[in-house]
Amino acid sequence: MSTDKPATLSRLQVDGRWFVDEVRRRVLLRGVNLGGDCKVPYPDGGTNYPSDFADHREVSFIGRPFPLDEADEHFSRLRHWGFNCLRLLTTWEAIEHRGPGEFDTDYLAYYAELCRAAGDYGFYVFIDFHQDVWSRMSGGDGAPCWLFEKIGIDYRKIAASGSAHVMQHLYDYSRGGRQEDHYPTMSWAQNYSRPANGIMWTLFFAGRDFAPAITIDGVNVQDYMQDHYLACQREVALRVRDLPNVLGFDTLNEPGKGWIEQAFSYRHVAESDEHPERLIPGLAWSPLDGLLVSHGIPRSIPNLGIDFAQRKVIAKGQRTINSAGVSIWLEGRPDPFQQAGAWRLNRDGSYEIAREDFFRRVGERKVDYVADYLGPFFARVAATIREINPNWMIFAELDPPSGFLGHAFPSAMPPNSVNAGHWYDGVTLASKTFNPNFTLDPMSGEIATQAEQIQERYRRQLARFAEVSKSIERGVPTLIGECGIPFDLNGAQAYRAFTAGDHSAGPWTAQIIALDLMYNAFDALLLHSTQWNYTASNRNDLAIGDGWNQEDLSVFSRDQQSDPADPNGGGRAMAGFVRPYARATQGTPLSVRFQRLSGDFDLVFKADPASQGATEIFVPRLQYPRGFTIETSAGQTELDFEKQLAKVVVSTPGEVRVAIRRKR
Repeated sequence: MSTDKPATLSRLQVDGRWFVDEVRRRVLLRGVNLGGDCKVPYPDGGTNYPSDFADHREVSFIGRPFPLDEADEHFSRLRHWGFNCLRLLTTWEAIEHRGPGEFDTDYLAYYAELCRAAGDYGFYVFIDFHQDVWSRMSGGDGAPCWLFEKIGIDYRKIAASGSAHVMQHLYDYSRGGRQEDHYPTMSWAQNYSRPANGIMWTLFFAGRDFAPAITIDGVNVQDYMQDHYLACQREVALRVRDLPNVLGFDTLNEPGKGWIEQAFSYRHVAESDEHPERLIPGLAWSPLDGLLVSHGIPRSIPNLGIDFAQRKVIAKGQRTINSAGVSIWLEGRPDPFQQAGAWRLNRDGSYEIAREDFFRRVGERKVDYVADYLGPFFARVAATIREINPNWMIFAELDPPSGFLGHAFPSAMPPNSVNAGHWYDGVTLASKTFNPNFTLDPMSGEIATQAEQIQERYRRQLARFAEVSKSIERGVPTLIGECGIPFDLNGAQAYRAFTAGDHSAGPWTAQIIALDLMYNAFDALLLHSTQWNYTASNRNDLAIGDGWNQEDLSVFSRDQQSDPADPNGGGRAMAGFVRPYARATQGTPLSVRFQRLSGDFDLVFKADPASQGATEIFVPRLQYPRGFTIETSAGQTELDFEKQLAKVVVSTPGEVRVAIRRKR
């Protein structure tokens, strides 16, 4: 691997929809999430290991995403593939797992060194405080375990009660492989609607309104939880404040709403004028269902599934949850919502609902999750990190469905915000299948029968994200913070072919086409992106993947690495994502198009001669193995084959066209 270090990165700032560097070039961020296994402790904390989480205070995350002595290998490879940005993961648990205010300073030093080293290899970094469905103990990752105890919940009872769907509780490790009967693909996401998440997210965002009497160490539960989360962000900020390649912080990965805005006993099993929200496959929980289950009361809950014939989500029977009658509440600890007067559970198991609109109104005010809770949280994140560095950006995320559906951000966003929502082809992600000749979107019933139609569907969906960015005053950049595909598509047939000796691109055709269509849509809309993900520890084993809940979206795996000296070694479906793009433009990009099969790359931009820097186009050898030609309608060109760069310098204003063609 090459250890040549680039010049110090130019600091970026937000200018409308663009990132602009110090010489006024528009910079396109095309990056990757590093890495998928940062959600779990190192080295044996992945979900492919059974655990009762009893060691939660003693774990360490040093070594995620990789040990520092492996940094040159991985950073060199990512640079060779053309990425210029990293969404660098950490978690609240990684920093404060030992207990309240007990920061893991060794981990913080390790993480800061990763940020510094990334800059040496030419990577901008934005720091992602990651979570999925609250914590490892509730089926995901993120928050430290001791918070459950502070709330009054016994974490050892969460899975057994059905209050969360946890791989370590359900998976048969002696059997291995995929287990759709025990632990279905992508089933972890349904934890957002289960009780553990309902309770914790409601308290985190709205404890002052919905549990005003619950205090921890003399502080209201909402303030206590957010104060500790923000304190961890501050500890990271203090250690990276002077690094020019650090752009800022993600607010919080895919935050949950809890039960905010939900009617107390309502189950969403059919769309209506009052409840127009799309139906989502899985159990249709109400807050009442969740609270009863948390207290050990079995509940029969409607189960929704996809009816492909009708092209929609429908109810498909019922499932009984917590038939064993396990309560998650510690002895003598109150249910915060009973204490607040929402409902009452009687000794005989009967219940009374005091207010059906408990989570929908505070006094006479109808609550709005985004305006009342997410907006103030964004402001607190901005104030916390900008006390350390006033120039940092905020990479803001709504809850997962909101961005996809085109919902707006709060009316008053902090300056220098970025729309960093996530987008996936949901069918490909959930089914782990991809057919470029046919896809069905069960949410809309839309069928696409050709690759061009699939790409157009992607473009329309992503265009909603760009429109949302316009809802923020003066407009902001749209950076798709997560996007990507499972690499174990279509029964993991590519892995079997590789093991059998076929190391060509042929077995990866489905993956290459899926990625190509995705990036074509990004190009059409001039969007920034950080693909999910690069996991250094990834394995082809269907029980392991990225080391978390059998997900397998890493562009790299040791199991694809035949020659460690090959910079492409370990890469999966590289032709789909290693592609040319204008990473810095001397002016304003107007259009970009790359045709993978022919190798034709076309860039049109409005030149700004006042900019002192060249337009820089990444031209990967992987796409142009015999070289390339370049033609421009104006300006001078310079080629750097070693760095895989083409540069164009223009001295007069006007529209400039650049055409790169593959040599045969």
